[in-house]
Amino acid sequence: MKKILDYILSAIYLLYFGLTLLVFHLIQVICFNFFSRKTHQKSVHLLNGSLLHGLWIVGARLRFISKATLPTDRPIIFIANHQSMFDIVGMIWYLRKNYPIFVSKIELSKGIPSISYNLRKSGAALIDRKDGKQAIMEIARLGKMIEETKFSAAIFPEGTRSRTGALKPFAAGGVGVLIKRAPSALVVPVAIKNTGKLNPKGIFPLSSFEKLSWVVLSPIEPKGKTAEEVLELARTAIEIQLQ
Repeated sequence: MKKILDYILSAIYLLYFGLTLLVFHLIQVICFNFFSRKTHQKSVHLLNGSLLHGLWIVGARLRFISKATLPTDRPIIFIANHQSMFDIVGMIWYLRKNYPIFVSKIELSKGIPSISYNLRKSGAALIDRKDGKQAIMEIARLGKMIEETKFSAAIFPEGTRSRTGALKPFAAGGVGVLIKRAPSALVVPVAIKNTGKLNPKGIFPLSSFEKLSWVVLSPIEPKGKTAEEVLELARTAIEIQLQ
């Protein structure tokens, strides 16, 4: 019975998902070309809030907890575990006061309404995983940008999604570049739970009635620490929260 319900509710949500992307693509174009970068980013926040809360269609229960008051007068480097595309949707909405901009694979910058446009216009680091030099330059550019704008960067050090929820090793390279180019940044771990259970087989069907959570953990001051030390502290904090 649940499988049948999964297919029915998923079909309704995906129709909602597609229409939302199309509508907000136009809204983003207008905001970017006729207003300001911050106005564009606010339209992106509304887009992701709509996609996230639309998951109520499949009975998802959403939870956000912040264990710290985050500053808005300095950049933040958010470090999160990665299970699903919905990780990003939740982070953009719940962390919208800090304007998170993502490190993303370059393939996503074309062909997807709203999402590709935002990646190109937001200043996201669009990395080619086959070209290490290009990836480092893109992440360095993002680091410099958040240092100047006081926006934030978001990175998944695992590199790829963990469908099981078990943490993969964290790679320090990207985080190290961000810390170097944004020396005033604060590092903040984010533990994301059960999003992988929502779409274990891709976008269709979604699994209904899952409990999804995003938890902002205690910040890490990177000054005086190596990137590896920062990553180990972040990974340990996330792992404890996921238990």
